[in-house]
Amino acid sequence: MNAQVATPVFAFDEIESGTARKVVVRGVAVSVVRIDDDLYAIGDVCTHAEISLSDGEVWCEERQIECPKHGSAFSLLTGEPATFPATQPVPVFEASVLDGQVVVTVGIDDVDDGAATIRPTIGNSGS
Repeated sequence: MNAQVATPVFAFDEIESGTARKVVVRGVAVSVVRIDDDLYAIGDVCTHAEISLSDGEVWCEERQIECPKHGSAFSLLTGEPATFPATQPVPVFEASVLDGQVVVTVGIDDVDDGAATIRPTIGNSGS
């Protein structure tokens, strides 16, 4: 069984609706996306071109994020690519709000180095 590690990454009010923000949780790059009061967390690296998905456009109605390099769109619910050229999904993680903090849960098997690092970086600012 894959043990889960929940890590607070930033305050909920630090991310605007319709935007994405990249964080690194225990060595795993994660794109946290907010649409209204809903949060999503998926692997931040496009499976086609190894580009940060957090820099892409969030499609709120479709619940997808578009890779800024070649336009592949990934489901925020399943990680599956909805458009080419990507054909492989990105991982999906649990995202929630606890005491005003966004918490991302990754599995121990997903962790690259086991370090307890959190390195928030600014993603798409929506402009």
